[in-house]
Amino acid sequence: MNKVFNREEHVYTSDAFEEIIKDTIRFFNGTPVISLPAPIKFHGTGVYAIYYIGKSKIYQELSQKNRIEFSMPIYVGKAVPRGWRQARTENQADKNTYELNGRLNEHARGIEQAKNLNSKDFHCRFMILESAASSLIGTVEAALIRQYKPIWNTQIDGFGNHDPGKGRYNQAKSEWDTLHPGRPWADKCLGEAPDDNKVEERVQTYFSNWKAK
Repeated sequence: MNKVFNREEHVYTSDAFEEIIKDTIRFFNGTPVISLPAPIKFHGTGVYAIYYIGKSKIYQELSQKNRIEFSMPIYVGKAVPRGWRQARTENQADKNTYELNGRLNEHARGIEQAKNLNSKDFHCRFMILESAASSLIGTVEAALIRQYKPIWNTQIDGFGNHDPGKGRYNQAKSEWDTLHPGRPWADKCLGEAPDDNKVEERVQTYFSNWKAK
């Protein structure tokens, strides 16, 4: 108990683990791009990316790039098995669970409700992670966000938010809902909303830095 503390004895490193993450990203980037939402209901959990190809001036750089090749997501997210946070999955990722399909449907509805967006301008790709591989869902999502830095993950917060529910509408409307108003539950939020101009400035700064790379 009196041993001198050595931080290095607590650091885990693994070339094999790093290669697994690289392999998952390679697989993810090779999956087919489909419409949003998916045309057929499917079961499973995993990681997904959403791509924009519309005509909005705000996202024209993304659109131009993705019309050539779907290579720059506007958002990356995950759908985990029920009970995942409490470690009560019991292989639910394999058994009639539709979290990934449901999450994509939810995003499609939110986009369609926005007054200045059209769900037909969005596509997605996803990777299903099941059984033991479902433990990698959060890690793969984080790796994709680090790699691509999607604007709706890193600059404009709130796209992935859920309806807070009755009695919790005292919070502020998110930056995403300020930029893309229309989701009915977001309009119920009574807190002080972000300044429209400042949100738009952050978008412009994001793409200015993006083009400068």
